[in-house]
Amino acid sequence: MSVTAGRGGGLLVAGTTSDAGKSVVTAGICRWLVRKGVKVAPFKAQNMSLNSYVTREGAEIGRAQAMQAAAARVEPSALMNPVLLKPGGDRSSQVVLMGKPVGELSARGYHAGRQEQLFGTVTECLEELRRTHDAVICEGAGSPAEINLRRSDIVNMGIARAGRLPVVVVGDIDRGGVFASFFGTTALLSPEDQELIAGYIVNKFRGDVSLLEPGLDMLRDLTGRRTFGVLPFTHGLGIDEEDGLRVSLRGAVRESVVASPHGADVLRVAVCAVPLMSNFTDVDALAAEPGVVVRFVDRPEELADADLVVVPGTRGTVRALAWLRERGLADALARRAAEGRPVLGVCGGFQLLGERIEDEVESRAGVVEGLGLLPVRVRFAAEKTLARPVGTALGERVEGYEIHHGVADVHGGDEPFLDGCRVGAVWGTHWHGSLESDGFRRAFLRRVAQAAERAFVPAPDTSFAALREEQLDRLGDLIEEHADTDALLRLIEDGVPAGAPFIPPGAP
Repeated sequence: MSVTAGRGGGLLVAGTTSDAGKSVVTAGICRWLVRKGVKVAPFKAQNMSLNSYVTREGAEIGRAQAMQAAAARVEPSALMNPVLLKPGGDRSSQVVLMGKPVGELSARGYHAGRQEQLFGTVTECLEELRRTHDAVICEGAGSPAEINLRRSDIVNMGIARAGRLPVVVVGDIDRGGVFASFFGTTALLSPEDQELIAGYIVNKFRGDVSLLEPGLDMLRDLTGRRTFGVLPFTHGLGIDEEDGLRVSLRGAVRESVVASPHGADVLRVAVCAVPLMSNFTDVDALAAEPGVVVRFVDRPEELADADLVVVPGTRGTVRALAWLRERGLADALARRAAEGRPVLGVCGGFQLLGERIEDEVESRAGVVEGLGLLPVRVRFAAEKTLARPVGTALGERVEGYEIHHGVADVHGGDEPFLDGCRVGAVWGTHWHGSLESDGFRRAFLRRVAQAAERAFVPAPDTSFAALREEQLDRLGDLIEEHADTDALLRLIEDGVPAGAPFIPPGAP
């Protein structure tokens, strides 16, 4: 791949809206390029997400960027997501800079000045990646035409202009109005920003592409910009999500394989959809198992037929605890524990299953009584724990990652469970991602099935890592088969094309 001396090529994948498919397209381009022998890295200047990941050097970044790094077959690093915003209560977010938390800010405070202060860090990270890679595929956020935020933008046209990156805009045609969205997005940008818009990618198209072609021709006549691909609607192609209630891998597994139970029974898993739920991707590995059915719930009666209830992580442990009590879910969990029916708490979910929480950091609520299902007392520390632990549990090797302010004092239990413990059929741990360890997941599910009195048997050959690779290859195939890859490669190598016309009215 020919690039400017000392500086790799690049591309920014923007979107007409949030959830238009930017993350998927970025990952797909990364996987397509690396299969061509291109040394490529993903980049997102600023991400807002409660789903995060810990790199090997102990930096916290968005999970989508970690998965894009996996698509590019490179080790994820803080350079790939220098600014991460983790929403909390009272319209504020924790600001994570270069993988470390640096404080809480309201949206107004962030956009009023702090965001612009971070611009230098963001551009330095992008340039470092471009120095060390043949290509950097950047992902925008929301829409580049959010004109109320353009002055302080560091993730869309701000970073594109600083890096002289060509921009491809992705639109979700399944929502409708994609042509108006493409035209309107372009026409609301300033002349300087419009110069960088190279063209468009249509996402989630159903039907005969020939029926769409007249519209694509008219769009080119109206904007002077081409469409680089029409990607078909394909179920289960999402990567680890930024936010939302969806089991990201489950769709891919269920549609690519007839996943009948390996034993006589299925195993039903209910995940409590607590407020500010974080890293709910932990249950993807459960959903990948043949015969395991995962659903999110918010009512106590929905726990009645569950063989396992998972209380996931949350950015608001005390708030989630109050929510469980208000909805009657706390009482339902207590009844399950008394009856010996399985419950798993992860991170914030583990903390609220304990006896007491002392929080002067996250909620500043002081001392709050927990559900009392585990012999654990939690004190929130100002410094966040960010780690990639490795250990053994249930006779199997386990890898995970930790992201929490709460420090747990475990003072009992029937047996240790990673960094937590088990009492009866209630398990708790701070470790995210532990269920991705295949042997441990199977051992845990055997224990759950035994306690639930289900004739469920984990399949002996399910490899979560292999399923994830299969999914990333499908994303690469999507780009390779349905996009003009020759044109995309020229765009990445040569930069912003000349001569794109201005579309009035432009930014006000």
